[in-house]
Amino acid sequence: MDQFRTLTTPPPPDALAQGASLALFLDFDGTLVDIAPTPESIAVPDRLAMRLLTLSKRLDGRMALVSGRSLADLDEHLGPLGIARAGSHGSDCLSADGARIGAPPRAIDPAIERELGVLAASYPGLFLERKSHGAALHFRAAPALEADVTEAAQTIAERHGLQAKSGKCVVELVRPEASKANAVQQFMSAAPFAGAIPVFVGDDVTDEDGFRAASDLGGFGVIVGNRHETSARYRINDPSSVLRWLQI
Repeated sequence: MDQFRTLTTPPPPDALAQGASLALFLDFDGTLVDIAPTPESIAVPDRLAMRLLTLSKRLDGRMALVSGRSLADLDEHLGPLGIARAGSHGSDCLSADGARIGAPPRAIDPAIERELGVLAASYPGLFLERKSHGAALHFRAAPALEADVTEAAQTIAERHGLQAKSGKCVVELVRPEASKANAVQQFMSAAPFAGAIPVFVGDDVTDEDGFRAASDLGGFGVIVGNRHETSARYRINDPSSVLRWLQI
């Protein structure tokens, strides 16, 4: 990752691939919707699901939503999605018609969730989010906890053979196979994505896996926001600018 490059706004999607087929992979929180104090309090832009479906059709199905949220959580905020999507940091992938791609994800042991619950209860301002295939500790209400929470979560993860993924005021415990790179690789291995130029758009540290996977397959990343240490090729300022760039 390069911390010092000045990144420009990408050309419109129709011009990015320069005549070749383009495949778009879009993060959700911080990319299509603004970050909120809690995961439940996000404000989803009006008719976002329909707008994403329109974009997918424009790309002949070569568009996927790739989120750290579970697929069930995405459905709660967007409704049923007729597009390709991956939840739980890329470990739960479905095609546009709902067919599973790759192996089904595995939940973490309930005993680990209980251990994280004890940790969350010991720090005012720390919130435990239980997910279908992982668990996340949010410290947006108490950002000074970052070092202590990250260290404690890393210790728990190592003890149980999990990964601790850090993001914006959050650290999440997931299975080792969970990564947004996995989602890109799974989708790009089959129609309609195979052979296209992959472009991954995301805002957080966990999206760097997607950027690198896209680069390895001949594409690149687009970072959203002002985080500077990134392997992305282009930058877009915020979610509203992403929607304008996508022309949806």
